[in-house]
Amino acid sequence: MQYFITGASGFIGKRLVRKLLERDGSVVYFLIREVEKDALEPLYEYWGCDASRAIPVVGDLTQPLLGVSAVDRKKLGKKTTHFFHLAAIYDLKADAEIQLKVNVAGTRNTVQFAEAIGAKHFHLFSSIASAGLFEGIFREDMFEEAENLEHPYFRTKHDSEGIVRRECSIPWRIYRPALVVGDSRTGEMDKIDGPYYFFKLIQKMRTMLPSWMPTVGIEGGRINVVPVDFVVAAVDHIAHQKGEDGKCFHLVDPTPMRVGDLLNTFCRAAHAPQMTMRVNAALFSFIPPRLLKGLMALTPVRRIRHAVMKDLGLPDDMFRFVNYPTRFDCRETTRALKGTDIAVPPLDDYAWRLWDYWERHLDPDLFIDRSLRGQVEGRVVLVTGASSGIGKATAWKLAEAGAHVVTIARDKEQLDEAVAEFAAAGLKLHAYVGDLADMASAEAVTQQVLSEHGVVDILINNAGRSIRRAIENSYDRFHDFERTMQLNYFGCLKVTMTVLPKMSAQKRGHIINISSIGVLTNAPRFSAYVASKSALDAWTRCASSEFADRGIHFTTINMPLVKTPMIAPTKLYDSVPTLSPEEAADLICDAIIHKHVRVATRLGITGQVMHALVPRIAQIVMNTTFRMFPDSSAAQHKEKSALPNMPSADQVAFQQFMRGIYF
Repeated sequence: MQYFITGASGFIGKRLVRKLLERDGSVVYFLIREVEKDALEPLYEYWGCDASRAIPVVGDLTQPLLGVSAVDRKKLGKKTTHFFHLAAIYDLKADAEIQLKVNVAGTRNTVQFAEAIGAKHFHLFSSIASAGLFEGIFREDMFEEAENLEHPYFRTKHDSEGIVRRECSIPWRIYRPALVVGDSRTGEMDKIDGPYYFFKLIQKMRTMLPSWMPTVGIEGGRINVVPVDFVVAAVDHIAHQKGEDGKCFHLVDPTPMRVGDLLNTFCRAAHAPQMTMRVNAALFSFIPPRLLKGLMALTPVRRIRHAVMKDLGLPDDMFRFVNYPTRFDCRETTRALKGTDIAVPPLDDYAWRLWDYWERHLDPDLFIDRSLRGQVEGRVVLVTGASSGIGKATAWKLAEAGAHVVTIARDKEQLDEAVAEFAAAGLKLHAYVGDLADMASAEAVTQQVLSEHGVVDILINNAGRSIRRAIENSYDRFHDFERTMQLNYFGCLKVTMTVLPKMSAQKRGHIINISSIGVLTNAPRFSAYVASKSALDAWTRCASSEFADRGIHFTTINMPLVKTPMIAPTKLYDSVPTLSPEEAADLICDAIIHKHVRVATRLGITGQVMHALVPRIAQIVMNTTFRMFPDSSAAQHKEKSALPNMPSADQVAFQQFMRGIYF
């Protein structure tokens, strides 16, 4: 038996070809574009045959008679028993013009070609989308009754089916599959579509919350999904049955799930928390469509909606279909498949296979270079204060990843030592001497960096000054507040505002500010330091709002206590569990890779929440720590003791429990 098929390399098409080739003596001709000829080998391997049984015919769906030459048409003769038309755009996000060109004009060209080669039967793969958003039950014998076809995908699927019904002189059969998902036996799928759009959201829920935690979800209409193996088996069987011409067959699940149940099925498969409380999308149907459309057209609403949908990996039109109003009767399909074992398996039985295949092969994050090298190689990264501590550890990792690392610090001797250390390891550190607490010096040295390196792609404001002294010991030391603010706030701002113009011009850049956990916990004894970092945090929040549409990212890292030269004068910290500079550098590198808005420890966030919800209790906790750990001898204007004070049991316990916090 001779077959001809368009879309043979597609997800459904290549499986249908393999199924047809299982029939004795079958030969399959298939349409292929000239540019695709080099990709035939994997298809033949998949089909388990060679060009003697699966024969390519060069052409183009958008051309009259599919662009197939007269010589090739003659080779086909009048021997084609079944002509299957699968080639089409199956994508809600596709451009309307290309959908019209391929789905509608392409179908007309295909019908005319099938007639020209004298095919005996014409089989069209349509879609349940051809019914539009029909309110109620759509039967297999219904077509003109389709309604709400404004979406280009729905319209083109409906119009292409109309061409076959009105213009095809060959006996035809039409198949309307539901949303086709992966193979129920292997989970294999070729793209993200239909329910797969929600998988990234489910994955994020699993990452953030334990599986036992109940969550709030959405409820809507019934979403009909079927596995590809059912579709292929059903079409293969029905296409070869006698007396079925001129009919349409719904390849759907007779008992479709509601949106909430469908999503929870995949939540279980992913071991993610289930949506136990669901808000029905129908509740919002009281809003007049014109009013809703006008509201969504407002620039702020439109941009927020687009950003949220993009972050969740959902197409903009997805929620139009959550409250899907159509049910599909499939009595003709049920009758035609009676006596076979071809049926839609319960989703619960194979959802885990779909999830597992998606997470291993289709998750968009798999195709993003999440390595540090992928983000910084060849880029200019300015790390202030990289002559020691966190800055030096960060600069080292960046240089190893291929970045052009630049630093500004005021201690020339330390800088020279750092440059030599980098060079000994085969790394390059571009060092500039400058005092960032001096505004003229800060601007001059930053301009020098720009003139010699062109642009700063990533700025890490790491240089800073910390003072640990209680306010009651600072009444006569107002200069402590001034000099801390001068470097931690004004110095950072001067460097940032010097590099921002070029970042803005190239619409790309990332500014990372090393802040403190003390900003979240309101650490006593660090009022000068915390105030300066809080000012920088507030400025950063304002700036990130202004530059959100310029491709410039801002990250604030509320760094916990790190064992660096900056805390060395406080001998109390010698026995305190702290982060190492390398661990702190890892936090910065992770921020570069993922472009977080804020990086904070759980302890820091807990402190911020406590100050927001139970401020009185938070004050008592912090005051207790304040009285538990005294100022240093220098801060109290006392002579240094010959022997260090050993920490008490309370102090040791607190230090272990509050790892990384300032006190």
